[in-house]
Amino acid sequence: MTLLTINKATEWASGYLKKDISHSNISYLVQYGKVKKYGENGSTLINIDDLKSYYESYNGKREIDWKNKLGNDLNWNLSFDNLREKDTTKHVHRLHPYKGKFIPQLVEYFVDNHIDEFKKDVYFKKGDILLDPFLGSGTTVVQASELGIHGIGVDVSEFNCAISRCKVTKYDENALNKAIEKINSAVQSFESNNHIDKFESDLLGELSKFNTKYFPNPDFKYKVNTRQINEAKYATEKEKAFLPIYNSLVKKYSIKLRQEKSETFLDKWYVANVRKEIDYVFNVIKKEKNPKIKQILAVILSRTIRSCRATTHSDLATLKEPQTTSYYCYKHKKICKPLFSIKKMLNRYTVDTLYRVRDFDKVRTPSHQSIIAGDSRKVNIFEKIKKQNPEFYNLLNKKKIKGIFSSPPYVGQIDYHEQHAYAYDLLGYKRNDELEIGPLYNGQGIEARKSYVQGISDVLNNCKNFLAKNYDIFLVANDKFNLYPEIAERSGMKIVNQFKRPVLNRTERDRNPYSEIIFHMKEK
Repeated sequence: MTLLTINKATEWASGYLKKDISHSNISYLVQYGKVKKYGENGSTLINIDDLKSYYESYNGKREIDWKNKLGNDLNWNLSFDNLREKDTTKHVHRLHPYKGKFIPQLVEYFVDNHIDEFKKDVYFKKGDILLDPFLGSGTTVVQASELGIHGIGVDVSEFNCAISRCKVTKYDENALNKAIEKINSAVQSFESNNHIDKFESDLLGELSKFNTKYFPNPDFKYKVNTRQINEAKYATEKEKAFLPIYNSLVKKYSIKLRQEKSETFLDKWYVANVRKEIDYVFNVIKKEKNPKIKQILAVILSRTIRSCRATTHSDLATLKEPQTTSYYCYKHKKICKPLFSIKKMLNRYTVDTLYRVRDFDKVRTPSHQSIIAGDSRKVNIFEKIKKQNPEFYNLLNKKKIKGIFSSPPYVGQIDYHEQHAYAYDLLGYKRNDELEIGPLYNGQGIEARKSYVQGISDVLNNCKNFLAKNYDIFLVANDKFNLYPEIAERSGMKIVNQFKRPVLNRTERDRNPYSEIIFHMKEK
Protein backbone atom coordinates (compact mmCIF):
# COMPACT_ATOMS: atom_id res chain seq x y z
CA MET A 1 0.00 0.00 0.00
CA THR A 2 1.42 3.36 -1.07
CA LEU A 3 0.26 6.30 1.06
CA LEU A 4 0.49 9.89 -0.17
CA THR A 5 -0.05 13.26 1.49
CA ILE A 6 -2.80 15.44 0.01
CA ASN A 7 -0.15 17.56 -1.76
CA LYS A 8 1.49 14.50 -3.30
CA ALA A 9 -1.93 13.03 -4.15
CA THR A 10 -2.76 16.29 -5.94
CA GLU A 11 0.40 16.03 -8.04
CA TRP A 12 -0.26 12.37 -8.84
CA ALA A 13 -3.92 12.96 -9.80
CA SER A 14 -3.02 15.92 -12.04
CA GLY A 15 -0.55 13.76 -13.92
CA TYR A 16 -2.83 10.73 -14.04
CA LEU A 17 -5.83 12.66 -15.37
CA LYS A 18 -3.75 15.09 -17.43
CA LYS A 19 -5.60 18.11 -16.06
CA ASP A 20 -5.31 20.51 -13.14
CA ILE A 21 -6.44 18.89 -9.89
CA SER A 22 -6.40 21.14 -6.85
CA HIS A 23 -5.68 20.48 -3.19
CA SER A 24 -9.37 21.10 -2.43
CA ASN A 25 -10.44 18.48 -5.02
CA ILE A 26 -8.53 15.77 -3.14
CA SER A 27 -9.66 17.07 0.26
CA TYR A 28 -13.25 16.83 -0.96
CA LEU A 29 -12.81 13.13 -1.80
CA VAL A 30 -11.57 12.47 1.73
CA GLN A 31 -14.12 14.72 3.45
CA TYR A 32 -17.05 13.04 1.73
CA GLY A 33 -15.80 9.50 2.12
CA LYS A 34 -15.05 8.89 -1.57
CA VAL A 35 -11.61 7.59 -0.57
CA LYS A 36 -10.48 6.32 2.83
CA LYS A 37 -8.46 8.54 5.15
CA TYR A 38 -5.25 7.21 6.71
CA GLY A 39 -2.91 8.92 9.16
CA GLU A 40 -3.04 10.18 12.74
CA ASN A 41 -2.30 13.32 14.77
CA GLY A 42 -3.81 15.66 12.21
CA SER A 43 -2.01 14.20 9.19
CA THR A 44 -4.06 12.96 6.24
CA LEU A 45 -2.73 10.21 4.00
CA ILE A 46 -4.39 8.60 0.99
CA ASN A 47 -3.87 5.19 -0.54
CA ILE A 48 -2.91 5.75 -4.19
CA ASP A 49 -4.80 2.57 -5.17
CA ASP A 50 -8.02 3.96 -3.63
CA LEU A 51 -7.56 7.17 -5.57
CA LYS A 52 -6.88 5.33 -8.82
CA SER A 53 -9.92 3.09 -8.32
CA TYR A 54 -12.12 6.12 -7.75
CA TYR A 55 -11.02 7.81 -10.96
CA GLU A 56 -11.21 4.62 -12.98
CA SER A 57 -14.71 3.85 -11.76
CA TYR A 58 -16.14 7.26 -12.46
CA ASN A 59 -14.15 9.99 -14.07
CA GLY A 60 -12.31 8.15 -16.77
CA LYS A 61 -15.27 6.10 -17.94
CA ARG A 62 -17.90 8.83 -17.85
CA GLU A 63 -17.42 10.03 -21.43
CA ILE A 64 -17.75 6.50 -22.86
CA ASP A 65 -20.77 5.73 -20.69
CA TRP A 66 -22.57 8.95 -21.61
CA LYS A 67 -21.93 8.52 -25.33
CA ASN A 68 -23.33 4.99 -25.14
CA LYS A 69 -26.51 6.36 -23.58
CA LEU A 70 -26.86 9.69 -25.39
CA GLY A 71 -25.25 8.97 -28.76
CA ASN A 72 -21.86 9.33 -30.40
CA ASP A 73 -22.76 12.80 -31.62
CA LEU A 74 -22.21 14.05 -28.06
CA ASN A 75 -19.57 16.79 -28.26
CA TRP A 76 -17.38 16.19 -25.19
CA ASN A 77 -15.33 19.25 -26.04
CA LEU A 78 -18.29 21.26 -24.76
CA SER A 79 -18.47 19.43 -21.43
CA PHE A 80 -15.85 21.75 -19.91
CA ASP A 81 -14.99 18.89 -17.57
CA ASN A 82 -11.51 20.32 -17.05
CA LEU A 83 -12.91 23.27 -15.16
CA ARG A 84 -13.37 23.60 -11.43
CA GLU A 85 -16.54 24.92 -9.85
CA LYS A 86 -14.85 28.20 -9.00
CA ASP A 87 -14.19 28.66 -12.73
CA THR A 88 -17.79 28.03 -13.78
CA THR A 89 -19.12 30.31 -11.02
CA LYS A 90 -16.50 33.05 -11.41
CA HIS A 91 -16.95 36.61 -10.12
CA VAL A 92 -20.55 37.89 -10.30
CA HIS A 93 -22.02 34.74 -11.82
CA ARG A 94 -22.70 33.44 -8.31
CA LEU A 95 -24.14 36.67 -6.99
CA HIS A 96 -27.49 34.94 -6.51
CA PRO A 97 -28.68 31.33 -7.01
CA TYR A 98 -30.65 30.66 -10.15
CA LYS A 99 -32.06 27.33 -11.26
CA GLY A 100 -31.47 26.34 -14.87
CA LYS A 101 -28.66 28.70 -15.92
CA PHE A 102 -25.81 27.77 -18.25
CA ILE A 103 -22.13 28.22 -17.42
CA PRO A 104 -20.29 31.32 -18.69
CA GLN A 105 -17.75 29.24 -20.62
CA LEU A 106 -20.51 28.09 -22.95
CA VAL A 107 -21.24 31.70 -23.90
CA GLU A 108 -17.52 32.42 -24.29
CA TYR A 109 -17.04 29.45 -26.60
CA PHE A 110 -19.54 30.69 -29.19
CA VAL A 111 -19.15 34.43 -28.74
CA ASP A 112 -15.37 34.93 -28.49
CA ASN A 113 -13.01 35.12 -31.50
CA HIS A 114 -11.44 31.64 -31.38
CA ILE A 115 -11.96 28.84 -33.92
CA ASP A 116 -11.33 25.12 -33.55
CA GLU A 117 -12.27 21.81 -35.19
CA PHE A 118 -15.90 22.24 -34.08
CA LYS A 119 -16.39 26.00 -34.17
CA LYS A 120 -15.05 26.86 -37.60
CA ASP A 121 -16.10 30.54 -37.80
CA VAL A 122 -16.02 33.69 -35.68
CA TYR A 123 -19.56 35.03 -35.28
CA PHE A 124 -19.06 38.05 -33.04
CA LYS A 125 -16.32 40.62 -32.52
CA LYS A 126 -15.58 43.46 -30.10
CA GLY A 127 -18.02 46.31 -30.50
CA ASP A 128 -20.85 44.08 -31.75
CA ILE A 129 -24.23 44.02 -30.00
CA LEU A 130 -25.54 40.75 -28.54
CA LEU A 131 -29.10 40.06 -27.41
CA ASP A 132 -30.46 37.57 -24.87
CA PRO A 133 -34.29 37.61 -25.00
CA PHE A 134 -34.49 35.05 -22.17
CA LEU A 135 -32.12 36.85 -19.83
CA GLY A 136 -32.48 34.68 -16.72
CA SER A 137 -29.69 35.57 -14.31
CA GLY A 138 -27.71 37.55 -16.89
CA THR A 139 -24.92 35.15 -17.88
CA THR A 140 -24.87 36.30 -21.51
CA VAL A 141 -24.65 40.04 -20.80
CA VAL A 142 -21.97 39.54 -18.14
CA GLN A 143 -19.84 37.58 -20.56
CA ALA A 144 -20.49 40.12 -23.29
CA SER A 145 -19.04 42.73 -20.95
CA GLU A 146 -15.94 40.59 -20.43
CA LEU A 147 -15.46 40.24 -24.19
CA GLY A 148 -15.91 43.90 -25.11
CA ILE A 149 -19.31 43.23 -26.68
CA HIS A 150 -22.40 45.34 -25.97
CA GLY A 151 -25.25 43.37 -24.45
CA ILE A 152 -29.03 43.57 -24.11
CA GLY A 153 -31.06 41.28 -21.91
CA VAL A 154 -34.86 40.97 -21.79
CA ASP A 155 -36.91 38.99 -19.27
CA VAL A 156 -40.52 38.91 -18.08
CA SER A 157 -39.32 38.40 -14.50
CA GLU A 158 -38.59 41.68 -12.78
CA PHE A 159 -36.51 39.93 -10.16
CA ASN A 160 -34.37 38.24 -12.82
CA CYS A 161 -33.75 41.69 -14.25
CA ALA A 162 -32.77 43.00 -10.80
CA ILE A 163 -30.20 40.20 -10.39
CA SER A 164 -28.75 40.91 -13.83
CA ARG A 165 -28.60 44.68 -13.29
CA CYS A 166 -26.67 44.13 -10.09
CA LYS A 167 -24.15 41.97 -11.93
CA VAL A 168 -23.33 44.49 -14.67
CA THR A 169 -23.56 47.68 -12.58
CA LYS A 170 -20.38 49.59 -11.75
CA TYR A 171 -20.30 50.47 -8.03
CA ASP A 172 -18.51 52.96 -5.84
CA GLU A 173 -16.68 50.37 -3.77
CA ASN A 174 -16.28 52.57 -0.68
CA ALA A 175 -19.96 53.49 -0.66
CA LEU A 176 -20.99 49.85 -1.13
CA ASN A 177 -18.66 48.73 1.64
CA LYS A 178 -20.10 51.30 4.07
CA ALA A 179 -23.67 50.27 3.22
CA ILE A 180 -22.81 46.61 3.78
CA GLU A 181 -21.19 47.36 7.12
CA LYS A 182 -24.34 49.22 8.11
CA ILE A 183 -26.74 46.33 7.47
CA ASN A 184 -24.41 43.79 9.10
CA SER A 185 -24.14 46.01 12.15
CA ALA A 186 -27.90 46.49 12.19
CA VAL A 187 -28.75 42.79 12.25
CA GLN A 188 -25.99 42.09 14.77
CA SER A 189 -27.45 44.58 17.22
CA PHE A 190 -31.06 43.61 16.61
CA GLU A 191 -32.42 41.25 19.21
CA SER A 192 -35.92 40.08 18.50
CA ASN A 193 -35.44 37.29 21.02
CA ASN A 194 -32.53 37.55 23.40
CA HIS A 195 -32.62 33.81 23.95
CA ILE A 196 -31.76 32.92 20.35
CA ASP A 197 -27.98 33.23 20.56
CA LYS A 198 -27.78 31.22 23.77
CA PHE A 199 -30.22 28.64 22.42
CA GLU A 200 -28.21 28.18 19.22
CA SER A 201 -24.95 27.96 21.13
CA ASP A 202 -26.28 25.19 23.38
CA LEU A 203 -27.92 23.40 20.43
CA LEU A 204 -24.73 23.44 18.39
CA GLY A 205 -22.83 22.07 21.39
CA GLU A 206 -25.24 19.16 21.74
CA LEU A 207 -25.19 18.52 17.99
CA SER A 208 -21.40 18.45 17.99
CA LYS A 209 -21.25 15.87 20.78
CA PHE A 210 -23.95 13.72 19.20
CA ASN A 211 -22.54 13.84 15.67
CA THR A 212 -18.99 13.16 16.82
CA LYS A 213 -20.21 10.05 18.60
CA TYR A 214 -22.63 8.65 16.00
CA PHE A 215 -21.51 10.22 12.69
CA PRO A 216 -17.70 10.50 12.92
CA ASN A 217 -16.30 12.25 9.85
CA PRO A 218 -15.11 10.99 7.40
CA ASP A 219 -15.40 7.38 8.63
CA PHE A 220 -19.19 7.38 8.64
CA LYS A 221 -19.38 8.76 5.09
CA TYR A 222 -16.88 6.16 3.91
CA LYS A 223 -18.93 3.34 5.47
CA VAL A 224 -22.10 4.68 3.81
CA ASN A 225 -20.38 4.94 0.42
CA THR A 226 -19.01 1.40 0.73
CA ARG A 227 -22.40 0.08 1.97
CA GLN A 228 -21.09 -1.05 5.33
CA ILE A 229 -23.99 0.80 6.96
CA ASN A 230 -27.69 0.86 6.07
CA GLU A 231 -27.91 4.66 5.94
CA ALA A 232 -31.70 5.02 5.94
CA LYS A 233 -32.24 2.69 8.93
CA TYR A 234 -29.35 4.09 10.97
CA ALA A 235 -30.30 7.70 10.19
CA THR A 236 -33.91 7.18 11.27
CA GLU A 237 -32.79 5.68 14.60
CA LYS A 238 -30.37 8.49 15.42
CA GLU A 239 -32.76 11.20 14.22
CA LYS A 240 -35.31 9.95 16.77
CA ALA A 241 -32.61 9.71 19.44
CA PHE A 242 -31.61 13.37 19.13
CA LEU A 243 -35.10 14.84 18.85
CA PRO A 244 -35.80 14.85 22.66
CA ILE A 245 -32.59 16.83 23.20
CA TYR A 246 -33.71 19.36 20.59
CA ASN A 247 -37.22 19.64 22.01
CA SER A 248 -35.94 20.16 25.57
CA LEU A 249 -33.77 23.11 24.44
CA VAL A 250 -36.68 24.64 22.51
CA LYS A 251 -38.79 24.42 25.66
CA LYS A 252 -35.99 25.66 27.94
CA TYR A 253 -35.46 28.85 25.93
CA SER A 254 -39.13 29.32 24.91
CA ILE A 255 -38.26 29.34 21.23
CA LYS A 256 -41.15 30.09 18.91
CA LEU A 257 -40.77 27.89 15.85
CA ARG A 258 -43.70 28.82 13.60
CA GLN A 259 -45.24 32.15 12.75
CA GLU A 260 -48.85 33.02 13.59
CA LYS A 261 -50.02 32.66 9.99
CA SER A 262 -48.90 30.84 6.84
CA GLU A 263 -50.60 32.83 4.06
CA THR A 264 -47.48 33.89 2.16
CA PHE A 265 -44.17 32.24 1.35
CA LEU A 266 -42.45 34.37 4.00
CA ASP A 267 -45.06 33.30 6.55
CA LYS A 268 -44.72 29.59 5.83
CA TRP A 269 -41.03 28.93 5.20
CA TYR A 270 -39.25 30.82 7.98
CA VAL A 271 -39.07 30.32 11.73
CA ALA A 272 -40.41 33.24 13.73
CA ASN A 273 -37.09 34.87 14.67
CA VAL A 274 -35.70 34.66 11.13
CA ARG A 275 -38.78 36.42 9.79
CA LYS A 276 -38.36 39.24 12.29
CA GLU A 277 -34.71 39.70 11.31
CA ILE A 278 -35.59 39.69 7.59
CA ASP A 279 -38.18 42.43 8.02
CA TYR A 280 -35.83 44.49 10.19
CA VAL A 281 -32.91 44.37 7.73
CA PHE A 282 -35.19 45.10 4.78
CA ASN A 283 -36.46 48.24 6.52
CA VAL A 284 -32.82 49.34 6.97
CA ILE A 285 -32.14 48.73 3.27
CA LYS A 286 -35.19 50.77 2.22
CA LYS A 287 -33.59 53.84 3.83
CA GLU A 288 -30.53 53.62 1.54
CA LYS A 289 -30.54 56.69 -0.76
CA ASN A 290 -28.31 55.34 -3.57
CA PRO A 291 -30.64 53.32 -5.87
CA LYS A 292 -27.82 51.12 -7.25
CA ILE A 293 -26.61 50.20 -3.78
CA LYS A 294 -30.16 49.73 -2.52
CA GLN A 295 -30.80 47.20 -5.29
CA ILE A 296 -27.69 45.10 -4.67
CA LEU A 297 -28.34 45.13 -0.90
CA ALA A 298 -31.83 43.80 -1.64
CA VAL A 299 -30.36 41.03 -3.81
CA ILE A 300 -27.89 40.14 -1.04
CA LEU A 301 -30.78 39.91 1.42
CA SER A 302 -32.69 37.75 -1.07
CA ARG A 303 -29.72 35.41 -1.41
CA THR A 304 -29.51 35.28 2.38
CA ILE A 305 -33.13 34.42 3.00
CA ARG A 306 -33.04 31.73 0.32
CA SER A 307 -30.41 29.96 2.44
CA CYS A 308 -32.40 30.54 5.63
CA ARG A 309 -35.64 28.85 4.59
CA ALA A 310 -36.95 26.26 7.04
CA THR A 311 -36.05 23.24 4.94
CA THR A 312 -33.50 20.46 4.86
CA HIS A 313 -30.18 21.13 3.12
CA SER A 314 -31.02 18.47 0.54
CA ASP A 315 -34.28 20.16 -0.43
CA LEU A 316 -33.09 23.74 -0.94
CA ALA A 317 -33.53 23.46 -4.72
CA THR A 318 -36.98 21.81 -4.51
CA LEU A 319 -38.93 22.57 -1.35
CA LYS A 320 -41.11 19.88 0.20
CA GLU A 321 -42.36 20.71 3.70
CA PRO A 322 -41.21 23.28 6.29
CA GLN A 323 -38.60 21.80 8.62
CA THR A 324 -38.72 23.12 12.17
CA THR A 325 -37.02 20.26 14.03
CA SER A 326 -33.59 18.65 13.95
CA TYR A 327 -33.21 16.06 11.18
CA TYR A 328 -30.79 13.66 9.55
CA CYS A 329 -29.17 15.46 6.62
CA TYR A 330 -28.48 13.25 3.60
CA LYS A 331 -26.21 15.94 2.17
CA HIS A 332 -23.91 16.32 5.17
CA LYS A 333 -24.39 12.82 6.62
CA LYS A 334 -25.17 13.97 10.16
CA ILE A 335 -27.93 15.51 12.29
CA CYS A 336 -28.60 19.11 11.24
CA LYS A 337 -30.99 21.84 12.35
CA PRO A 338 -33.05 24.69 10.90
CA LEU A 339 -31.57 28.20 10.94
CA PHE A 340 -32.82 30.50 13.70
CA SER A 341 -30.99 33.66 12.64
CA ILE A 342 -29.85 35.25 9.36
CA LYS A 343 -26.77 36.88 10.91
CA LYS A 344 -24.21 34.33 9.79
CA MET A 345 -25.51 33.95 6.25
CA LEU A 346 -25.95 37.68 5.75
CA ASN A 347 -22.37 38.31 6.81
CA ARG A 348 -21.10 35.54 4.55
CA TYR A 349 -22.95 36.83 1.48
CA THR A 350 -22.07 40.49 2.00
CA VAL A 351 -18.38 39.59 2.13
CA ASP A 352 -18.76 37.28 -0.87
CA THR A 353 -20.59 39.94 -2.89
CA LEU A 354 -17.85 42.52 -2.32
CA TYR A 355 -15.25 40.00 -3.42
CA ARG A 356 -17.19 39.09 -6.58
CA VAL A 357 -17.89 42.70 -7.57
CA ARG A 358 -14.19 43.52 -7.20
CA ASP A 359 -13.24 40.44 -9.20
CA PHE A 360 -15.56 41.37 -12.06
CA ASP A 361 -14.22 44.92 -12.13
CA LYS A 362 -10.83 43.48 -13.14
CA VAL A 363 -12.20 41.90 -16.34
CA ARG A 364 -15.20 44.04 -17.36
CA THR A 365 -14.86 46.30 -20.39
CA PRO A 366 -16.34 49.78 -21.01
CA SER A 367 -19.24 48.39 -23.03
CA HIS A 368 -22.98 49.10 -22.83
CA GLN A 369 -25.10 46.54 -21.01
CA SER A 370 -28.86 47.17 -20.83
CA ILE A 371 -31.47 45.17 -18.98
CA ILE A 372 -35.13 45.35 -20.04
CA ALA A 373 -38.05 44.02 -18.01
CA GLY A 374 -40.61 43.00 -20.61
CA ASP A 375 -42.15 40.34 -22.83
CA SER A 376 -39.72 39.42 -25.62
CA ARG A 377 -42.67 38.49 -27.86
CA LYS A 378 -43.69 42.12 -28.27
CA VAL A 379 -41.22 44.48 -26.53
CA ASN A 380 -39.80 47.32 -28.62
CA ILE A 381 -36.14 46.94 -27.72
CA PHE A 382 -34.99 50.14 -29.42
CA GLU A 383 -37.59 52.31 -27.67
CA LYS A 384 -36.69 50.82 -24.28
CA ILE A 385 -32.97 51.44 -24.84
CA LYS A 386 -33.70 54.99 -26.03
CA LYS A 387 -35.22 55.80 -22.62
CA GLN A 388 -32.47 53.98 -20.67
CA ASN A 389 -29.34 54.98 -22.54
CA PRO A 390 -29.49 57.47 -25.45
CA GLU A 391 -25.83 56.86 -26.33
CA PHE A 392 -26.44 53.13 -26.67
CA TYR A 393 -29.59 53.87 -28.68
CA ASN A 394 -27.60 55.85 -31.23
CA LEU A 395 -25.19 52.94 -31.58
CA LEU A 396 -28.12 50.53 -32.04
CA ASN A 397 -29.51 52.65 -34.85
CA LYS A 398 -26.17 52.51 -36.67
CA LYS A 399 -25.27 48.85 -36.16
CA LYS A 400 -28.37 46.98 -35.05
CA ILE A 401 -28.02 43.74 -33.09
CA LYS A 402 -25.54 41.23 -34.53
CA GLY A 403 -27.16 38.18 -33.02
CA ILE A 404 -28.57 36.22 -30.10
CA PHE A 405 -27.13 33.87 -27.53
CA SER A 406 -29.79 32.56 -25.19
CA SER A 407 -31.24 29.59 -23.38
CA PRO A 408 -35.03 29.62 -23.73
CA PRO A 409 -37.08 27.91 -21.02
CA TYR A 410 -37.56 24.17 -21.49
CA VAL A 411 -41.05 22.69 -21.85
CA GLY A 412 -42.68 22.04 -18.48
CA GLN A 413 -39.49 22.08 -16.44
CA ILE A 414 -39.31 25.19 -14.23
CA ASP A 415 -41.73 27.77 -12.83
CA TYR A 416 -39.34 30.70 -13.08
CA HIS A 417 -41.22 33.11 -10.85
CA GLU A 418 -42.00 30.52 -8.21
CA GLN A 419 -38.32 29.63 -7.70
CA HIS A 420 -37.86 33.14 -6.27
CA ALA A 421 -41.20 33.38 -4.47
CA TYR A 422 -39.46 34.55 -1.29
CA ALA A 423 -37.92 37.50 -3.16
CA TYR A 424 -41.21 38.53 -4.73
CA ASP A 425 -42.92 38.41 -1.33
CA LEU A 426 -40.22 40.52 0.29
CA LEU A 427 -39.31 43.01 -2.43
CA GLY A 428 -42.80 43.61 -3.81
CA TYR A 429 -42.03 43.05 -7.50
CA LYS A 430 -45.04 42.32 -9.70
CA ARG A 431 -45.19 38.66 -10.70
CA ASN A 432 -45.78 37.84 -14.36
CA ASP A 433 -46.22 34.06 -14.14
CA GLU A 434 -48.84 34.14 -16.90
CA LEU A 435 -46.23 35.48 -19.36
CA GLU A 436 -43.79 32.59 -18.87
CA ILE A 437 -43.23 30.34 -21.88
CA GLY A 438 -43.28 26.59 -21.16
CA PRO A 439 -43.74 26.77 -17.37
CA LEU A 440 -43.78 23.66 -15.21
CA TYR A 441 -47.42 24.22 -14.21
CA ASN A 442 -48.50 23.80 -17.88
CA GLY A 443 -46.94 20.34 -18.08
CA GLN A 444 -45.41 18.72 -21.18
CA GLY A 445 -48.52 17.56 -23.03
CA ILE A 446 -49.48 18.23 -26.65
CA GLU A 447 -51.14 21.58 -25.90
CA ALA A 448 -48.19 22.69 -23.77
CA ARG A 449 -45.79 21.89 -26.62
CA LYS A 450 -47.93 23.76 -29.16
CA SER A 451 -48.03 26.79 -26.87
CA TYR A 452 -44.26 26.56 -26.39
CA VAL A 453 -43.56 26.45 -30.14
CA GLN A 454 -45.79 29.46 -30.67
CA GLY A 455 -44.18 31.38 -27.80
CA ILE A 456 -40.55 30.85 -28.86
CA SER A 457 -41.44 31.58 -32.49
CA ASP A 458 -43.14 34.84 -31.48
CA VAL A 459 -40.01 35.86 -29.58
CA LEU A 460 -37.72 35.18 -32.54
CA ASN A 461 -40.02 36.95 -35.00
CA ASN A 462 -40.16 40.02 -32.78
CA CYS A 463 -36.38 40.02 -32.25
CA LYS A 464 -35.79 39.91 -36.02
CA ASN A 465 -37.08 43.50 -36.17
CA PHE A 466 -33.94 44.61 -34.36
CA LEU A 467 -31.33 42.30 -35.86
CA ALA A 468 -28.71 43.18 -38.46
CA LYS A 469 -28.54 41.36 -41.79
CA ASN A 470 -26.69 38.06 -41.74
CA TYR A 471 -27.44 37.58 -38.05
CA ASP A 472 -26.38 34.55 -36.01
CA ILE A 473 -28.63 33.02 -33.40
CA PHE A 474 -27.53 30.42 -30.86
CA LEU A 475 -30.20 28.81 -28.70
CA VAL A 476 -29.38 26.32 -25.93
CA ALA A 477 -32.18 23.79 -25.48
CA ASN A 478 -32.92 20.27 -24.31
CA ASP A 479 -35.15 19.54 -27.31
CA LYS A 480 -36.43 16.09 -26.34
CA PHE A 481 -39.68 16.72 -28.22
CA ASN A 482 -37.90 17.84 -31.44
CA LEU A 483 -39.69 21.20 -31.48
CA TYR A 484 -36.93 23.46 -32.78
CA PRO A 485 -37.15 22.53 -36.49
CA GLU A 486 -40.75 23.78 -36.42
CA ILE A 487 -39.73 26.84 -34.36
CA ALA A 488 -37.10 27.69 -36.97
CA GLU A 489 -39.61 27.25 -39.80
CA ARG A 490 -42.20 29.49 -38.13
CA SER A 491 -39.54 32.11 -37.52
CA GLY A 492 -38.39 32.22 -41.12
CA MET A 493 -35.06 30.69 -40.14
CA LYS A 494 -33.02 27.60 -40.84
CA ILE A 495 -30.89 25.51 -38.51
CA VAL A 496 -27.42 25.59 -40.07
CA ASN A 497 -25.65 23.61 -37.35
CA GLN A 498 -26.20 22.04 -33.98
CA PHE A 499 -23.87 21.11 -31.15
CA LYS A 500 -24.89 18.41 -28.67
CA ARG A 501 -23.15 18.83 -25.30
CA PRO A 502 -23.16 16.86 -22.05
CA VAL A 503 -24.34 18.75 -18.97
CA LEU A 504 -22.12 17.50 -16.15
CA ASN A 505 -22.78 19.78 -13.22
CA ARG A 506 -26.49 19.75 -12.50
CA THR A 507 -27.75 20.96 -9.13
CA GLU A 508 -30.62 18.50 -8.81
CA ARG A 509 -30.24 15.05 -7.26
CA ASP A 510 -30.80 13.41 -10.65
CA ARG A 511 -27.31 12.56 -11.91
CA ASN A 512 -28.39 10.56 -14.96
CA PRO A 513 -26.65 11.38 -18.26
CA TYR A 514 -28.15 14.56 -19.62
CA SER A 515 -27.50 16.60 -22.75
CA GLU A 516 -28.61 19.78 -24.44
CA ILE A 517 -28.28 21.11 -27.97
CA ILE A 518 -26.99 24.49 -29.10
CA PHE A 519 -28.93 25.33 -32.27
CA HIS A 520 -27.21 27.71 -34.68
CA MET A 521 -29.90 29.48 -36.72
CA LYS A 522 -29.80 32.00 -39.55
CA GLU A 523 -32.22 33.75 -41.90
CA LYS A 524 -33.85 31.27 -44.27
